[in-house]
Amino acid sequence: MVKQTAGRDQLGDFAPKFAQLNDDVLFGEVWNREDKLSLRERSLVTVVSLMAQGLVDSSFQYHLMSAKNNGITKEVWTEENADHE
Repeated sequence: MVKQTAGRDQLGDFAPKFAQLNDDVLFGEVWNREDKLSLRERSLVTVVSLMAQGLVDSSFQYHLMSAKNNGITKEVWTEENADHE
């Protein structure tokens, strides 16, 4: 498991409690519950959800790179998008 520090790095001085919840609870506990969904599945759901909402900001870029690191390939994106046309 990778230790998430993005919240603390970006918001630690401004909003320390939010940063702690983001890093430790959301990404530390929830995101890493692989007994519920694998990181690959979680990444796929997250990126598709962001795309469906038109949210292609820096958080989308982060989740897209995470999806690639979690095994989502160009072929998977092509297949997933083709199924919904």
